[in-house]
Amino acid sequence: MTNPFDLTGRVAAITGANTGIGQGIALALAAAGADVALIGRTPAEETADKARALGRRAEIVSADLSSIEPVGRVVDEVVDKLGGIHILVNNAGIIRRADALDFSEADWDAVIDTNLKSVFFLCQAAARVMVGNGGGKIINIASMLTFQGGIRVPSYTASKSGIGGLTKLLANEWAARGINVNAIAPGYIATNNTAALQADETRNRQIMERIPAARWGDPADLGGAAVFLASSAADYVQGHILAVDGGWLAR
Repeated sequence: MTNPFDLTGRVAAITGANTGIGQGIALALAAAGADVALIGRTPAEETADKARALGRRAEIVSADLSSIEPVGRVVDEVVDKLGGIHILVNNAGIIRRADALDFSEADWDAVIDTNLKSVFFLCQAAARVMVGNGGGKIINIASMLTFQGGIRVPSYTASKSGIGGLTKLLANEWAARGINVNAIAPGYIATNNTAALQADETRNRQIMERIPAARWGDPADLGGAAVFLASSAADYVQGHILAVDGGWLAR
């Protein structure tokens, strides 16, 4: 019986794969059989080494996704190095914190450009390749703030709300062309980006009290969701935002 979760022969491109969520997803896809292209500003040497140890090909593609300038070159480089692009995971993102009354235009633009504008144009560039090859899978990384408002992160909330809408729009346009577009919304995951929250005794306690699973998530917790959405098991899943949050949204 064929394993519907087997990604052997597939090439997955993952942005922001040097650490945290991106690394966890990249290694899960590699463990399922995919070769991986690791895209980002910081070289993902550790992730590449671990993927190769699993017997997969792994290539590092250097790119600063704070602008769309490198997008076309990034996709071409993935195809040149690994022979195609069948799966795209848009994980790279930044956050800026300040009260909405004081939030600067520079912080607004930096977050929107990285978290939303570059994501759209990377989806577009990858989809042009996928359409010519009979289809593919795109997984965007959303957030709890795709569903909630949050505080002191106006551009981040706007960008992640935008990711939710963009995921649905692209699914509507591209489903008939063989491209599945979905998203994963991580809950509170223990990464470098959340180190300050984990270290804040009061905030950490408040967060833990809200999570039914009674723990912070680990980047590896996102792996199963990513493999599912990247695989033929999800061929009829379109425009869905899958929360991996320990029950946060159910509370």
